[in-house]
Amino acid sequence: MASLPLGPHQPPPPQPAHDPAAGALLSLAPPHLTEMADNNKNEFILRVSLRVSLISFGDRSLEGFLGVPAADLVGKLGWSLKVDELFFFDTFYCYFACLTCNPAFFNLFDAISGGFKFPPLSNLLQQESVVEASESVTGHIISTTIGGKNGEPKQTISYMAERVVGTGSFGIVFQAKCLESGETVAIKKVLQDKRYKNRELQLMRFMDHPNVISLKHCFFSTTVRDELFLNLVMEYVPESLYGVLRHYSSANQRMPLIHVKLYTYQIFRGLAYIHTVSGVCHRDLKPQNVLVDPLTHQVKICDFGSAKVLVKGEANISYICSRYYRAPELIFGATEYTSSIDVWSAGCVLAELLLGQPLFPGESAVDQLVQIIKVLGTPTREEIRCMNPNYTEFRFPQIKAHPWHKIFHKRMPPEAIDLISRLLQYSPDFRCSALEACAHPFFNELREPNMRLPNGRPLPPLFNFKQELAGASPELINRLIPEHMGRQSGLNFLHSAGT
Repeated sequence: MASLPLGPHQPPPPQPAHDPAAGALLSLAPPHLTEMADNNKNEFILRVSLRVSLISFGDRSLEGFLGVPAADLVGKLGWSLKVDELFFFDTFYCYFACLTCNPAFFNLFDAISGGFKFPPLSNLLQQESVVEASESVTGHIISTTIGGKNGEPKQTISYMAERVVGTGSFGIVFQAKCLESGETVAIKKVLQDKRYKNRELQLMRFMDHPNVISLKHCFFSTTVRDELFLNLVMEYVPESLYGVLRHYSSANQRMPLIHVKLYTYQIFRGLAYIHTVSGVCHRDLKPQNVLVDPLTHQVKICDFGSAKVLVKGEANISYICSRYYRAPELIFGATEYTSSIDVWSAGCVLAELLLGQPLFPGESAVDQLVQIIKVLGTPTREEIRCMNPNYTEFRFPQIKAHPWHKIFHKRMPPEAIDLISRLLQYSPDFRCSALEACAHPFFNELREPNMRLPNGRPLPPLFNFKQELAGASPELINRLIPEHMGRQSGLNFLHSAGT
């Protein structure tokens, strides 16, 4: 500890009446705070309030780990810090907080780590180990045997790796060609812990939907170092929604509204399936995890590495989902959340497609919450209770919501703004479900009888619903399935009321 930049030691001054951590944080205020514009002043106060509130929320659990109130310990350290080193004080606090393995503290560390490069504690949460991205796969051939069960003949299949299309803490994804059939596939290669089953594999085995990436088969492979890898062989889709967005952005253009409708409708339809039929929450929905076929414009949700079947009453990790698309209840440390966190993420994706850039581009968890509050306004006590009943700290300045119509350009259809307002609600229970989103008037254009793509090609299948309609009301089904499709499918009785 002596080598850390704590500054010259000084006896701590008398303890103030308020939380020492709060006092240290409030001392970050610039000398000219009173001269700042009201908007900037409110935002500064909001950031400090959020940071203090999150730290105070974590302090109660941390006390049990340290044996003394955490604020007392780090407060004494904080008094000896110079003003420009107080960010270190924050980071030091949260680094120790994370060691309690309380998921809420991963949010805290993300919130205030600033520019300090501590070990990425979130990596402790990954079930799979990191695979070196530099590992050469191009030209490598992997062979496996399939079949041999229930009287099926055994068959050897070989894949030649062509190029890496994705890397991350999970491992690598590469494009490969089946040498026997010439089919192009995507293979996700994950370092497997022999002690555990792979959750992604368990979930994907039972998924079958036009808007969810399909698993063809899987096999294990080993290396000369006796490392065991799981290979998930999936259908190959050449483009991601992130790539499509980047294409329009580089051309300084907005995505055509018909494409926005087509892509987001299929996202909601895929979510409706995994939520209602599989009982799965994706927990990392973002443009990078939505694949798009550039010819047919069919969309498929991919990457179920963070997905989980949520069981009511069971705690889940709150440090989940990529930051720009992270629902506010996760930032507030909620551990008993629902699949509505995916609905929030989908709302962020829809707004991004309409704006051409992320709606909430936070640089940390605290900044993410600041970006959300600047649009939705300060959450009420009841909204915070709905997000996380255990979160009792409430020290936020009151900021009014920014009108949705001022965020988007004047020609934005009111149906688009209405749908976003129904998706991006603080209270998870107030967000519409994925299936209800599919029925929203914003997508009515897709339900017109003679609707075609701008190039004249037919739309991809949009209304071949299956199990996801189980439990839906007749009124909702009536809005979901166009009358002309109902006649073709023998569902004309659904339209007998109100038509």
